[in-house]
Amino acid sequence: MPFESIRKLADADFPTRWGQFRILGFEGIVANPEPCNDAVPAPAKRIETAVVLVMGDIVPAKPGAAAPVVRIHSQCLTGDVFHSLRCDCRQQLELALATIADAGAGILIYEDQEGRGIGLMAKLQAYELQDQGLDTMEANLELGYRADCRVYELPAAILKMLGVQSVRLITNNPEKVDALESVGIIVAERISAEVAPEPTFERYLKTKQEKMGHLVS
Repeated sequence: MPFESIRKLADADFPTRWGQFRILGFEGIVANPEPCNDAVPAPAKRIETAVVLVMGDIVPAKPGAAAPVVRIHSQCLTGDVFHSLRCDCRQQLELALATIADAGAGILIYEDQEGRGIGLMAKLQAYELQDQGLDTMEANLELGYRADCRVYELPAAILKMLGVQSVRLITNNPEKVDALESVGIIVAERISAEVAPEPTFERYLKTKQEKMGHLVS
């Protein structure tokens, strides 16, 4: 899925309770994107956006120095903003920010891929189907979407634009590791993004483990 163009739109100071970051905005234009729902034709072009938080020196000055800690986080309004306990997204986001702060340097790429890429309204419809007994994967399929519509070309392109060649990646999802390594970015270490489970999202985690190959216990 080729990008016609990728550009940085913003770069500003960004103090947080985890420390001082820079906040950057990126936009990529995708030519001939694959449809996530076969019933809805894909546009000829699609604009993808991502917000990036950068702390410290992300390009090691010396050979052999530790690679920066990186988290690719998919937007989750319900979890990140409203503290939903249907998923572990907010806990993973806070874990990532704390891990970057502890390391003193790192990158959080916040992708606009709500609901594994199906969008907010479809995600809420999937919630309704889950209330009727379907798991997260089955609900997406019932709505006509793929189980996971996310792609990671934009995060990989952003890392390359930032001069990052090797990362310590915070993830439980092997697809994120594969996406970076497929374009030549070395994943020197995979850092677990596993958080303490809540009874309200135990089935959600089990589905990710058993049906989607996520590395959770």
